[in-house]
Amino acid sequence: MLLHIPNVLSRSDLQAVHGLLKKAQFVDGKLSAGMAAKRVKNNQEVSRDDTQILQQLNNIVMGKLTRHTSYQYGALPLRVATPFYARYGSGMAYGDHVDDPIMGPGPGQQYRSDVSMTVFLNNPEDYDGGELVIRSDFGDRTVKLPAGDVVMYPSSSIHHVTEVNKGERIVAVSWLQSMVREPQKRELLYELNQAREKMLKDTPEAPETKQVDRSYVNLVRMWSEL
Repeated sequence: MLLHIPNVLSRSDLQAVHGLLKKAQFVDGKLSAGMAAKRVKNNQEVSRDDTQILQQLNNIVMGKLTRHTSYQYGALPLRVATPFYARYGSGMAYGDHVDDPIMGPGPGQQYRSDVSMTVFLNNPEDYDGGELVIRSDFGDRTVKLPAGDVVMYPSSSIHHVTEVNKGERIVAVSWLQSMVREPQKRELLYELNQAREKMLKDTPEAPETKQVDRSYVNLVRMWSEL
């Protein structure tokens, strides 16, 4: 499932993020890439040594995202990675790749990447090119969203970022391990919960509402890996 979550970050959130990014130290993005990705990755990322700025960025970006109901029900998160803050200047791109299946700094802190997330931090008109292209069985999906919007998609997808021709593309990227491993099951649960929430709001005492509510809760129980 490719899930677009609009307006996760407000205008004031974005202003604060850009103020922090102006003070941050950027390094070659290849430093965080796996063996295969190094060959096709060409961007810059905020240095992991810039701990104070990263903490402030995460408080804003992940603080807002993790409280969003679409994120919670769409991802069913178990473990969430600390984001990378990346910028793509003119001529930069990220070729076709699949995200590493296991991430994290070491034993006891590792997690399986089930869901990949991109938080767009500047607007589409700020740069030419730089589209995120996600390959699927139904064809390529091209994503270039307004600042503050988020897209989530299965980490198993082949994807790339097209070359930036002018301007600068700025994003935060992160990954998570879901309580429900299979993307098809997560999609079914997300759609079922949308119907469940509407029924709970409109007809909370109806027998059908109670059946749908029970089915959703027990499917989460059945499919969760904890």
